Amino acid sequence: MKVSITSKDALILVDIQNDFCVGSLAVPNACDIIKFANSYIEFFEKNNRPVFATRDWHPKNHSSFKEFGGIWPIHCIQNTDGSMFYKDLRLPNDTLIISKGTNPDKDAYSGFDGTDLNDKLKNLNIKRLFVGGLATDYCVKATILDALSFNYTTFFLHDASKAVNLKPDDEVLSINEMLKAGAILIDFNDLVQ
Repeated sequence: MKVSITSKDALILVDIQNDFCVGSLAVPNACDIIKFANSYIEFFEKNNRPVFATRDWHPKNHSSFKEFGGIWPIHCIQNTDGSMFYKDLRLPNDTLIISKGTNPDKDAYSGFDGTDLNDKLKNLNIKRLFVGGLATDYCVKATILDALSFNYTTFFLHDASKAVNLKPDDEVLSINEMLKAGAILIDFNDLVQ
């Protein structure tokens, strides 16, 4: 499938942060997506399209952490090294950063959950979203499903995403769920240069 970029398109990179790449909640082979993420960034920049980056931005007592009843190790605490974007990710200076998971009592996997992402996209008259990052089976999936519920045409960037795979088939099941909901799976080679 070949896809041309239009004036209604935006890139959303999900949670490509130190803790998910090499830290306390590292996604297997997460660093393999960086070169692809950078290719998408460069492509969208060249086409003067906005780049969004979501990040987990948790308070120290976040309810998703094991010690507070959640299922995850402590990760992405606000302003710590673990919460910073991965060093090799070449985000533009004008990247629109969306912080999520800031409410200690609420888990927020989606970039839309408790944020102004939808408002920002509407203000820019965006109709199509290109979404990839970490992790396919959690925050990427949740962001894509929300995007579809808001009626954005949504592309899943397969080569710029990796899964946690707590269970071995989580990634496959997540991709199938996204596609069934209407997402379109593409790789970088599908973009028309």
